[in-house]
Amino acid sequence: MRLSSLADYAVVMLSAAARHHGEARLTANLLSDETGVPLPTAQKLMGRLTQAGLLVSARGTGGGVRLARDPASISLADIVEAVEGPIAMTACVDDLRHDCGLESACRVKPHWSVVNDTIRGALGGVSLETLARA
Repeated sequence: MRLSSLADYAVVMLSAAARHHGEARLTANLLSDETGVPLPTAQKLMGRLTQAGLLVSARGTGGGVRLARDPASISLADIVEAVEGPIAMTACVDDLRHDCGLESACRVKPHWSVVNDTIRGALGGVSLETLARA
């Protein structure tokens, strides 16, 4: 399993935002400068993270973004899912998908949900607060 660059950048940006938690609103320019994430990518991610409810944005003078919740209550799983969608190791764990040619005879399928839940649990056990301290 490998995170996409976008998910990795989202973790980096939110970690920076967590280090500023409680201060003035943050801008894409500030987060881009501080993290090295290219500005267009930072802007794109801020939109996705706001849409996912991890950031709250305000327009106008003094506008920008801030974390929607305390960094201790935002998990690595929350961030990954905001960018990548639900964590699903295989199509088997998605009850709405039935595009596997082996599905009807697969003896492994019942076990994938355990693997998926374990990985999601591991990512869910790492808080943004912990990541921001690193």
